[in-house]
Amino acid sequence: MSTTAITPPPVPLGRRIKRFMADRPLVPLIILLVILVVILQILRPGIVNERWIANTIKFAIPLAILAGCQTMTMLTGGIDLSVGTVATMSAFIMATQIVNQDPAIAFLLAMMPAVLIGLVNGIGVGVFRVHPLIMTLGTSLIGTGCLQVYQRTVIASGAKIPDFLAWLGTGVTSGFPNALLLFVPLAALIVFTLARTGFGRLLYAVGDNEHATRLSGVQYWQVITALYVTSSLLAGITGLLYIGLIKAPSLSLAEPLVLPSVAAAVIGGTSIFGGRGGYTGTIVGALILTVLTTLLTILQMPEGARRILFGLIVLFVTAAYLRIVEER
Repeated sequence: MSTTAITPPPVPLGRRIKRFMADRPLVPLIILLVILVVILQILRPGIVNERWIANTIKFAIPLAILAGCQTMTMLTGGIDLSVGTVATMSAFIMATQIVNQDPAIAFLLAMMPAVLIGLVNGIGVGVFRVHPLIMTLGTSLIGTGCLQVYQRTVIASGAKIPDFLAWLGTGVTSGFPNALLLFVPLAALIVFTLARTGFGRLLYAVGDNEHATRLSGVQYWQVITALYVTSSLLAGITGLLYIGLIKAPSLSLAEPLVLPSVAAAVIGGTSIFGGRGGYTGTIVGALILTVLTTLLTILQMPEGARRILFGLIVLFVTAAYLRIVEER
């Protein structure tokens, strides 16, 4: 008696493409980045040169670091809307304290609000179970109010941008932005932490199944507190780098980066539902948004329209992710 092998039906091309994109998220991101650069070059011939690349990297780095904060918190199913306020507070305090204080003292004073807000966020989310969106939004508003009060106490002394921050933020050495000296080791540390350490694995585990993580003996509140303190410290460092780039301290310095930082993490493949994502894709997402901002500037699109576009990007990518998950 002979048996005939049953050939499985061919997988549709559309499903194979979706599976490829899901398994290798960096590939379509890099393709999208290249397409945007090509469009930019077509619209403004000659714009893509060594100087433009250096400037793009300069402005993408602060966004990428803040997006790293969002990536780590989103892995647990959370979000950190206070990063813009923390970055602004650190930058403003540094610029005003450096006038009368030693740089090391000014740095410590600038990072104190970051540690405090991170602790409050971590305890609120991890211990009292406040939703991360509400908790971080609340601390952001409180921080903004405190910064306004602080501004009145130092308005007479003025502000100064430290030379080393200006060198780090705007300087270029042999065609490479000096900011890479900070970003490369910082990015490598985040990637290594998420991929190779117990803390990184706990972030994925909490986001994937919090209940099972608790049953396995993990102290949930400790993980969340450490996460939000780390996020705030990264935001504080971003503020110091950003003020060296912008060279103009203000009470809303880094606030415009909050929504793009969420968008960069989502574009990079990090799920807002937790348990899925990584920092490498987030970096590419930050580059995509930076190039897209340049493209929209050339097209003379107003700021309001840009924010609408970033919001639509978040919604579209989230919907696409849900579609892929359902078809798996």
